[in-house]
Amino acid sequence: MTGIATFEAALADEAATAHLMADLALLIGPGDLITLTGDLGAGKTAAARAMIRHLAGDEQLDVPSPTFTLAQSYDLPPFALVHADLYRINDASELEEIGLSPLPEATVVLIEWPERAGDALSADRIEIAFRHDGARGETARIAEIKGFGKAAAQVSRLAALRQFLDDAGHSSSRRERMAGDASIRSYARLYRGERAFILMNSPKRPDGPALYNGKSYSGAVHLAEDVRPFVAIAGALRGRGLSAPKIHDADLEQGFLITEDFGTDGVIEGEPGRPIVARYEAATDLLAKLHGEEMTNVLPLAPHVTYKVPPFDTDAMLTEISLMLDWYLPDRGAEPSEVLRGEFIAMWRALLEEPLAAGRTWVLRDYHSPNLLWLSAREGISRVGILDFQDAVMGPPAYDVVSLLQDARIDVSEAVERALFNRYIEARMTADDGFDASEFAAHYAIMSAQRNTRLLGTFARLNRRDGKPHYLKHQPRIWSYLNRALAHASLAPLRDWYAAHVPAPVG
Repeated sequence: MTGIATFEAALADEAATAHLMADLALLIGPGDLITLTGDLGAGKTAAARAMIRHLAGDEQLDVPSPTFTLAQSYDLPPFALVHADLYRINDASELEEIGLSPLPEATVVLIEWPERAGDALSADRIEIAFRHDGARGETARIAEIKGFGKAAAQVSRLAALRQFLDDAGHSSSRRERMAGDASIRSYARLYRGERAFILMNSPKRPDGPALYNGKSYSGAVHLAEDVRPFVAIAGALRGRGLSAPKIHDADLEQGFLITEDFGTDGVIEGEPGRPIVARYEAATDLLAKLHGEEMTNVLPLAPHVTYKVPPFDTDAMLTEISLMLDWYLPDRGAEPSEVLRGEFIAMWRALLEEPLAAGRTWVLRDYHSPNLLWLSAREGISRVGILDFQDAVMGPPAYDVVSLLQDARIDVSEAVERALFNRYIEARMTADDGFDASEFAAHYAIMSAQRNTRLLGTFARLNRRDGKPHYLKHQPRIWSYLNRALAHASLAPLRDWYAAHVPAPVG
């Protein structure tokens, strides 16, 4: 054990219990063990049911008590979950029969009556003990929440989150789960009456091993380490008249934010998704306007506190594309030699010199369909709502144009890409007689090759290291975009090297 953390929550009714379990759901992940204790009728099954329905995004989901089945499995959107009731077992020797010894991997396990298992359960666990609170009414309960071992940090964070929501006036707001992404952040929609807000849980990024010149990967490529960059960049974008979410409440130290809700109307349509061209045009116009303005790398964060936007420098870009060498090539059975590694890095270092020496702007980095929402009540480019920009850097304008026009998650046809690219060029040339369209086209090709090379490696890493194979379905699309970029005359040597040494993805 590494410690114990504990706090109590007064729960007036089942809705308050549901809020507690939804808050906890924001902080847990595969491998976590949660035990529920209390007398008969104390509310253990109601608490488990509330969490399962919240994670499922279905308030009507049938969640029977596992008293007789002993264990019930659920394949929920964020992860698998097992709900068990040990009331009818005699001792720990029966755990193996019901699949709980050892506990299933990559699964959240909720156990009622854990005391029947004796000392057989993991010491690292979250324990919630319910008891009646007769002084406050028949439906009132007290929940004592304890975190043991590794779970102590989760319980401390849960206590901080509950205090943050209370201070922000959201202790009674209805919670609704939102889908997450590949990051450690998690989100929920809060409803205060008919008004909706977004709750962001953004814990400090773990450092990871120092494999990149004494830095972790996130440090080497300048990924946001905490929530401060999001707050600073959101304010800077709004200051330029752009639609980034307004931040209503913030705990910068813990990494909790309550922001404006932009709704769910996106910039794509159909199944599989495809661009809504008029909305992509507005998103393109936004970039053209932003890239035509002078940008500062020092942004206000709080009174007398600033945030400095890091540079998208050569080392960061080389570290990103090294993911192809470290993850993609081995995944395709092509372990690179030291000679090939040297050739790869040398070619890329030379290619990156020109675009990185040109004018720099805010590079939002993931300016593509998952992070763009359509705000129809607004006008012009302010109709484009921008999300997920905390990793912004100072770098080549072409990078975000690539992010948009070669969307990693959906197919953007060459015809649509070409039309939008020309729209961007025309807007830049109209605003600036000195804008060099030929130079920008070369930078666009280089940034496309860099981004798509990195994405092939990233998706291989998400599969092999993080157990997220669904990202592999995007690799053929990324490969198609990469080939579009490699067709540019300035990338001929790189095209030949990739043809000789980089196998196409499967599928």
